[in-house]
Amino acid sequence: MKVSISVPGRFHLFNLAQELIKKDYLSQLITSYPKFEVKKYGIPEEKISSVISKEILMRGWEKFPDFLKDIWNPQFFIHEIFDKSASKKLRTCDIFVGGSSVSLHTFQKAKEFNAILVLERGSSHMEYQRDILIEEYQKFGIDVQKSFMLPHPKIVEKELKEYEEADYISIPSLFVKSTFLEKGIPESKLIHVPYGVDLSRFKQIPKEDDIFRVVFAGGMSLRKGVHYLLKAFSELKLPNSELLLIGSINEEIKPFFKKYEGSFRYIGHVPQAELYKHYSQGSVFAMMSIEEGLALVQPQAMACGLPVIATTNTGAEDIVRDGKDGFIIPIRDVEKLKEKLIYLYEHPVEREEMAVSAKEHVSSGFTWDDYGDKMIKEYERILRNTK
Repeated sequence: MKVSISVPGRFHLFNLAQELIKKDYLSQLITSYPKFEVKKYGIPEEKISSVISKEILMRGWEKFPDFLKDIWNPQFFIHEIFDKSASKKLRTCDIFVGGSSVSLHTFQKAKEFNAILVLERGSSHMEYQRDILIEEYQKFGIDVQKSFMLPHPKIVEKELKEYEEADYISIPSLFVKSTFLEKGIPESKLIHVPYGVDLSRFKQIPKEDDIFRVVFAGGMSLRKGVHYLLKAFSELKLPNSELLLIGSINEEIKPFFKKYEGSFRYIGHVPQAELYKHYSQGSVFAMMSIEEGLALVQPQAMACGLPVIATTNTGAEDIVRDGKDGFIIPIRDVEKLKEKLIYLYEHPVEREEMAVSAKEHVSSGFTWDDYGDKMIKEYERILRNTK
């Protein structure tokens, strides 16, 4: 079996590539990362094809002044450059795995090899994602046209074509699966395998104080529901407590930061290699996202001994056993979040039991080795089905 992967950036597909290498199944990894960077992840140079133009363009655009971003959003243009470049670099393979919205042209090339086409979609169905984000922006009076978090209309159109072209669509959670089924995608077309965690990087170290610390890591945006977390925590006013926010900030969330100023501590972006130190100083990990596939920060926090409070739309139900490893609550439900935070605050013994349970649970079924084994079995299955 020869598997080729195409991904702009890294995401979880580098982890997949690492697992395929162990079985000598990886034929090629096409990415926007330069070769010297990819080699750090243990990928042999001869298997790497780099399209660095995408990375240069995207990082350059991110530095543009906001008024220029208002004039032109190059999302689709940059995606097309990567996709067309990847199609020219693709070598023969049995299975081609492509990231969503950047694989339509490469799919056409892979068909020439009679390869099975697998689309990797890390979030909910594109139309569901677009619609719920628009709903959220309108809820808070934010100009939808000026949001850089919304997918470009041409990207939506392209991705819907990819759904049609793909033989299979790989997804990470039951939540994502439900959105595809609602949109009419047959279940037989879906490959459902939850992501994993690197236990060598995410390990628990002793907590250094007795502060009840609620931790969130991720982009500060409406999509991540940070505004709901800020509201809940500020209203609780729990003694000897802290809300710690980790991650880059988007313009749309700055008014909420100003509104709740003084009720949280924001430390900005933290390198992946340092995250475990901050998780380990927490008491609970909370995530109020209104939409995403399966947030990798959840198993990371669990591996560091944190119970998780997360919404139904984070992929949490795939890894968090409600009432045992944490709690799963509805999106936008500030009162339910407050209820669960108060419970964990007032019940330290039960909180510690959940922490131990969460750590054991992800350690015994949700590592990247587990993910790789499950994905390889799925690839072997779909290859058998084509014979």
